[in-house]
Amino acid sequence: MKELSEQIQGLCRRAKEASRLLSELSTEKINQALIAIGEELQTRKTVILSANDRDIDSAKIMGLSEAIIDRLFLGEKRFTALLKSLEDIVLLPCPIGETIEQWKRPNGILIKKVRVPIGVIGIIYESRPNVTVDSAALCLKSGNVAILRGGTEAFNTNKELVTAIREGLRKTNIAEDAVILIPTTDRQSIPILCAQRDFIDLLIPRGGKGLIETVMNNAKVPVIKHYQGICHVYIHSEASFEKALDIVLNAKCQRPAVCNAMETLLVDEKIASDFLPLIVSELQNRGVEIRGDEKCLHIMGDRISTATEEDWSTEYLDLILSIKIVSNLDEAINHIHQYGSNHSDAIVTEDPAAAEAFLHKIDSAAVYWNASTRFTDGFEFGFGAEIGISTDKIHARGPMGLKELTSYKYLIYGNGQVRN
Repeated sequence: MKELSEQIQGLCRRAKEASRLLSELSTEKINQALIAIGEELQTRKTVILSANDRDIDSAKIMGLSEAIIDRLFLGEKRFTALLKSLEDIVLLPCPIGETIEQWKRPNGILIKKVRVPIGVIGIIYESRPNVTVDSAALCLKSGNVAILRGGTEAFNTNKELVTAIREGLRKTNIAEDAVILIPTTDRQSIPILCAQRDFIDLLIPRGGKGLIETVMNNAKVPVIKHYQGICHVYIHSEASFEKALDIVLNAKCQRPAVCNAMETLLVDEKIASDFLPLIVSELQNRGVEIRGDEKCLHIMGDRISTATEEDWSTEYLDLILSIKIVSNLDEAINHIHQYGSNHSDAIVTEDPAAAEAFLHKIDSAAVYWNASTRFTDGFEFGFGAEIGISTDKIHARGPMGLKELTSYKYLIYGNGQVRN
């Protein structure tokens, strides 16, 4: 334990030293590094995908769920998307040094509020290897050092990805320690990393409830949580059935193992008898297990199973969906406030007044009118990629891109002024 603690502290100290060097680099220099990283990833593609195959095989032997394996899988298509994200980040304007606002005081002093890097960011996450590249690239572009602690199940993939990233940094004469991977699967590394307040400025945990709680219970530095997504779609009484069917099927089935997938469907009782049979048939044709409340059972009978109280607050990350019939908009909103996770929620309706009420009353990071919750994503928002989706309210909320990885400071320009 002492040896592990000393090892991690040493890595964090190196990261802190690298952060000072990184903050002095130009946007052009950082972009050169990101381009070099993309080239290095492409060169090492076969090795990286082979490492991912080993991780997938191990995950299957360990009996991990299909949902976790899907998140772990890289493959040709996702690898290409990963490289595309890098290219997009290169094209994005760098936020560092941007003047957020400025003003002049009566005494002649000019005050500027400008964006600066946060410093050293520790990112603790599970399963998805694309997070390794996205996090490193976004941190670099925003002038931050990234310390990465990926999940055990993706260890081989992450190791190869970070090897490529560090080689890209080396080839452009940037400190390799601007991106560091914690080189162990020992779970004790997480609480040790969370305690490094002398070196880490921010922790970003991404994963299940257990991981988030471990980080929160051990953190000695600020944390921005990227917690579970108990996302809802509410089909209002004035909904277009065509839109509702498309949105529900996309929100649940397009990729059920991600945090912005729908977990609970709310249906207005005025249309339930007409809409439910249509949507249940379509969902079941796609392999979705349906769990409904008593009103749903009354309409659908034994075609669906009974939802329990626990279902309303469960993030399935799988082809399972709970359905509840609600009497009106207010009941839908109250249900979401009681059971939701403040991630992403949607209303489907042709009634603008109902939509506006939903948009303003639902206290989630992303609230939709006539669109799928699957759009809560940094790439879809135009951020190039994301470091995660914050379910907190302080500093950053929703998909976190470059600006969300900055802080600010005040620059004050005087001409000899002194305070009376």
